[in-house]
Amino acid sequence: MTNLSERFARYVAHQWPEVTDIRVEDLTRVHGGASRETYRLRLKYQRNGAPEERPLILRRDPSGSLIETERATEYHAYRALHGTAIPVPEPLWLEEDEQWLDRPFFVMEQITDCEASPQALLLPPYQQHTQRMGEQKWRILGELNKMDPQELGLADVMPAVKPEECWQRELGHWEGVIDEDEMAPQPIGRAAIRWLRRHPPPPAQKISVIHADFRTGNFLADSQGNIRAILDWEMTHLGDPIEDLAWSLSRIWCWARDDRPGGLLPRERAIELWEEASGLRADAETLHWWELFSGVKGLGIWLSSGREYATGTNHDPVLGFTGWWLPNSQNRAILETMGHLK
Repeated sequence: MTNLSERFARYVAHQWPEVTDIRVEDLTRVHGGASRETYRLRLKYQRNGAPEERPLILRRDPSGSLIETERATEYHAYRALHGTAIPVPEPLWLEEDEQWLDRPFFVMEQITDCEASPQALLLPPYQQHTQRMGEQKWRILGELNKMDPQELGLADVMPAVKPEECWQRELGHWEGVIDEDEMAPQPIGRAAIRWLRRHPPPPAQKISVIHADFRTGNFLADSQGNIRAILDWEMTHLGDPIEDLAWSLSRIWCWARDDRPGGLLPRERAIELWEEASGLRADAETLHWWELFSGVKGLGIWLSSGREYATGTNHDPVLGFTGWWLPNSQNRAILETMGHLK
């Protein structure tokens, strides 16, 4: 870590030539994510003779990843949404020159004194604020899906898609992931893919910015139940807003071991809040299609995780664990969505 601290300090000096006495302290790896190497650190320096410090997050590309994503897209999402109704950390720098830290990375502010772990959020002091967090969560998602990608400047940095093509692009992508990364036959996932192709959803009501991993575990909340930041925008893209809603409702995120999505609110209340905030309608049949798609997508993610670990591309045990444990849970969720599991 010492070498990384020193190299990052040199990078800060390059970005901020006006500051002096730059020190990187308390650099530690944050485990749990698998698309980027994530580090938290405390940056100390002198500006105009006065000491300053700032807690930061460093997100560096790994040698292998659970999902292949584009760091620039994630960074642009943070930059576009910072200061809007969507709470996100302030992005500072995107660096694609590998001379600094061997691999591309970006840097953003660290939101302190908050919790993200779904398990921790089910315990005191957060537990008493479950309803409050849930109401914020789905209102924030509705606000995001209501926004105009063109006005945000994101239509210029994300691939365009027509309303009638959203489902085909996403299903084709994740079917391709399963094709490439499965290490054993996936009969349940393949059955779901066949059903999805035979019963396509209607065109999207609008083209929205899609977070694509909007769930409990990807937001930071303080001890009063205030959501301070939405994190992990690595899969963000333009698409059908129902895709985001469906993923947030997935059975696999029922952390409290009951029927509340994300362990926070009853399903119908979550949908109601999203509809109020977005001004859109969650048609039952369309939502069902995207919920089943979410099962296929989730399966693709876990299979990729397992392959990365099994082939030695990435030695992070998080990938090995998710690749071993979650495909079974995801298959059960798929069967339940298809009405084959009571």
